[in-house]
Amino acid sequence: MADEHRKPAMVIDMDGERREISYEELTLSNNITLEALVRLLARKGIITPDEFVKQLEELQNERFPEQENRPNG
Repeated sequence: MADEHRKPAMVIDMDGERREISYEELTLSNNITLEALVRLLARKGIITPDEFVKQLEELQNERFPEQENRPNG
């Protein structure tokens, strides 16, 4: 399927201008936002990188309990 025929992940109408957001753009935006949040929390001493990794592993085990090849794992 050609890119121009793919359904957008979301459509934003701002000031009369329509903007289609692809799944790739949405995923990249979410990843950058998450990384900024984690960095800020670590920089402020609210969490440590080790705490973040431990929490991530716990969540992966909850979401993918029987899967050996988990995302990032």
